[in-house]
Amino acid sequence: MMRVYHAVAAAFLGLSLLSPGASAQEGPGRKAEAELISDRASVAPGETIHVALHMTMQPGWHIYWKNAGDAGLPPQLILNDDTGLPDGALGEFMWPLPKLLPVVEGEIMDYGYDDEAVFVMPLKVPEDASGELRLEGVADYLICESVCIPETADVSLVLGVGAPVENQVSGELIGRWIARVPGPFAGEARISDAAAPWTLSLAPEDAFAEGTRVRFFPNGHEISHPAEQPQRAGPGGVSVSLTPDRAGKVGETLEGIIRVEAPGAEPVGYEIRAVRGDVLPGTSDAAVIETAAASAAPVDMRALLGLAGLAFLGGVILNLMPCVLPVLSMKAVGMVSAAATGHAGEIKSHGVWYTAGVMVSFLALAAVILAVRQATGFATLGFQMQHAPTVAVLALIMFGVGLWLMGFFELGTSITNTGSGLASRGGALGAFFTGVLAAVVGAPCVGPFLGAALGAVMSQPAAAVVIVFAAMGFGMALPFLILSFLPGLHKLLPKPGKWMDTLKQAFAFPMFLTAAWLLSVLAGLAGAAAVGWTLAGATALAFAVWVSRGGGNVRKGLALAALAAGFLLPAVQANVPAGAAATVPTLPAYAEGAWSPEAVSAELAAGRPVFVDFTASWCASCQVNKLTTLSTKKVKAAFAQADVAFLVADFTQKDPVIAEELKRRGRAGVPMYLWYPAGSSEPEVLPELLSQELVIGLVEGS
Repeated sequence: MMRVYHAVAAAFLGLSLLSPGASAQEGPGRKAEAELISDRASVAPGETIHVALHMTMQPGWHIYWKNAGDAGLPPQLILNDDTGLPDGALGEFMWPLPKLLPVVEGEIMDYGYDDEAVFVMPLKVPEDASGELRLEGVADYLICESVCIPETADVSLVLGVGAPVENQVSGELIGRWIARVPGPFAGEARISDAAAPWTLSLAPEDAFAEGTRVRFFPNGHEISHPAEQPQRAGPGGVSVSLTPDRAGKVGETLEGIIRVEAPGAEPVGYEIRAVRGDVLPGTSDAAVIETAAASAAPVDMRALLGLAGLAFLGGVILNLMPCVLPVLSMKAVGMVSAAATGHAGEIKSHGVWYTAGVMVSFLALAAVILAVRQATGFATLGFQMQHAPTVAVLALIMFGVGLWLMGFFELGTSITNTGSGLASRGGALGAFFTGVLAAVVGAPCVGPFLGAALGAVMSQPAAAVVIVFAAMGFGMALPFLILSFLPGLHKLLPKPGKWMDTLKQAFAFPMFLTAAWLLSVLAGLAGAAAVGWTLAGATALAFAVWVSRGGGNVRKGLALAALAAGFLLPAVQANVPAGAAATVPTLPAYAEGAWSPEAVSAELAAGRPVFVDFTASWCASCQVNKLTTLSTKKVKAAFAQADVAFLVADFTQKDPVIAEELKRRGRAGVPMYLWYPAGSSEPEVLPELLSQELVIGLVEGS
C-alpha cells in the first residue's frame, strides 16, 4: 500500500512539474518571497560571516526540509557563474528543525516549513576581496498547498568590503534561526532492527522532561514516514518504534534528527547517529500514552486571553452550581441584614473582602496545582476532595455553619457580616473567609467552559496557569462584587422583619445537606470509621456550643478543648493510607461495567457503541448530569435500543489510569464524557453539562 501511495505522490509531483500551469512561477503571483540577507553590512577580507536565504510563504503554503518525506523537493540556492566566489567559499544550508506536514493522514507524510524559513550559510570572504562582494543567483524551490508549484526567485546581496560592520536586524533574525538548527545529541543512541518495528533507543546525558514527546526525522527513506512512532520510556531515556519501509534497511548506523517537544517549551532538535545494536537498558520500561496536554504547543497571548475568557465565564456560572449555592447563602444573609439595618455602605467593603478571599483561594489553588504538577507531572482539579482529612474538616465546617444559621450560637461580628455592631476589621475577615469557603467547595465543580479551559492550560507555563485561575476566581466573585457596589440593587432587597430570622434558619438546611453529602464522599475515601469519627466531631462541636452558653473561664476552656478535638480527631482518623478503604466501585444500575481501556477496546471490537462516564461522588456536576440525563427513562431506553455499552470511570479516589485518560483528553478533572460510535477508535468528548436531547441525538445518530 505504501508503495502505491508513493507512486501516486511521485506521479502527482511529476505532473505538476510537467504541466504548463506548473512551470516555474516567477515574479508577481509567487506563493513565497525570497531574499538574501547577511549578518554584516560590510565585510573584511578573510573573515567568515553568515548569509541566509530568507523565505516567507503565503498562509497555507509550505516548502520542504532536506529530506522532503514521501513527496516534495528541498529548496536550493543556485549562484550565477559570474559571482566570482571560489569553490567552497559558500557553505551548505544549515537546515532548521522541520515539522510534520501530513498530506494524506496516515498514508503520506512530508517534512518542511510553513509561514517562514531562514536557511543560513557560512560565507568565507576571499582574502583578496575588495570593493564590493556580490552574490547573485536564483532561489529554486517547490511550494505546495493542495497543489504543488515550482517557483524561482532572483536573489542578490551586495556587501561592501572594508571595515566589518554588523547588520543588526538581519543578524538577529539569522541568530534566531541558527538556534533552531538541530545540534549534536549529548548521549547514546542505538537502533535495533532485530524485529519490526525497529527500536530507536536514546539515553541522554540529561534526562528528558516529564511528558516529552520525541519524533524521528530520517535523513533517508529507511522508515515509513507517515507511520506513528509509539514511545516508551524508563529511567535511562526513551525508545521510539520505527516502522521500516518495505525496502528499508539499516546499515551500521541510522542517521537523522529528533524533534523533542516538552510540555510548555519550544521544540528543539538534535542530530542522531544511532549505532546498530541492542536497545539501551532503562529506555523502554513502560509505554508513553500520547496526550493532548503533552502535544500542546505553548499558547500565544491571543489564545491565552481566550482561555482566560472561558475561565471567567465558567467562574461566573460556578455561582449557580449546587456545591456553591449553600455557601453563598451565608453572604446573602449578611447582605440582607446590613441593608436592612441601615449599614448598606459596609456592603462595599464586604464585597471587596469577599472578592479577595475568592481570589487568594484560587491563586493558592493554582500554586498547589503547579507544585503537584512539578512533582508528579500532572494534576487534576478537585484533588483536594480526594484527601479524606480535608473532606472531614469541610463536613464539620458545613455542620458548624448550619448550627450558626439556626441560631444555636453567635460567633460575633466576624462571621455574621451584619451591620450595626460590626467592627470593620471583624466584618472584613468574615467576608474574606466566606470567599475562601466558597472557593474551596466550588473549585472541584467543573462546569461549562471550565473543563476545556483548565484542561488546555494545565500543561502551559506557570504564568498562564495563574492567569486562567485568577480569571476563574474573579468570575466567581464578580456577581457579589457588582451587587456590593451598585446602590440601586440594594433597594431591591426586601425590608427588615422577622422573615430575616426565618430565612437565615432556612439556609441552614442546605448546609446540613452539604455536610451529609461530604460524609458520603468521606465514606468512599476513608471508610465507615472515618464517618463515625466525623459524626463524633460534630457532636463535640455541638457540646462546645452548649457548654459555652454558661460563661466563665472553665466553660470557655471546655468549649475550646471540645472545638479543637472536634476538628483534629476526625482529621487524624480520616488520614488512612491510600487504598485502605478501597472497595469495588458502586456502579449505577444502568451502567454495564467499570471503565478501562481494555473494556472499551473489547466492546468496540464486538461492534458496540460505547459511552463512558468519568465521575466522582464529590463532583456535584456529575450528580446533576446523572439525575437530569443519564438515569432518565428516555436516555436509558435509547441506550438499550442502540445496544450501547455504558461504562463508568469512578474518580472518587485517586486513580492514575483515570488521571492519565483525563490528561490524554486535555481535561483538568471530572465530569468527562466520551462517546465512541460503533466502529470508531477515537471518541468524541462531550460537554460537561449534558442534556437528554444531546445524548439521545448522539445515540440515535450513530
